[in-house]
Amino acid sequence: MASDVISVTETRMKKAVEALRTDLSSVRTGRAHPSLVANLTIDYYGTPTPLSQLANISAPEARLLVIQAWDQQAVNSISKAIQTSELHLNPAIEGNTLRIPIPALTEDRRKEMVKTVKQKVEQGRVAARNTRRDEVEKIRGMEKAKEMSQDESRRAQERIQKITDGAIAEMDILGGAKEVEVMEV
Repeated sequence: MASDVISVTETRMKKAVEALRTDLSSVRTGRAHPSLVANLTIDYYGTPTPLSQLANISAPEARLLVIQAWDQQAVNSISKAIQTSELHLNPAIEGNTLRIPIPALTEDRRKEMVKTVKQKVEQGRVAARNTRRDEVEKIRGMEKAKEMSQDESRRAQERIQKITDGAIAEMDILGGAKEVEVMEV
């Protein structure tokens, strides 16, 4: 029974780390990368849809993103969503294609982006700690219900803490790498 709770904890921690990895991939670094805009939500015929489902996104150059929309009607919606996003980008429309030049980041903008990265990492840590709290409560409930001994409960809680520490360490590594990437000129 404790092993079930521990396996659930491991799964939830992996999901939290993956969510952070996905979140960090959308932080602008000064280089063009398709993941920068892939998860932007576009209002497509009244339905919020990720950009990756509406167009082909490529980065033919280090400072240029090219979005090839599959539907001519979606081009203006895509352009509007990019302009209103927190990325501060301005696409140029050529038929079904949007060209988005990625300007070099200023020092102040880089510092802002580092703050954003730190916030996202902290949100990931909070998610990991919340998972730990939930799973430890389950273990304590099982102990109170006499479904496991105190020793089993203590071992399970220590195991959950180790899993949490590992997930938070991985999140810190991801955040540190992204900070270095953002500050790179």
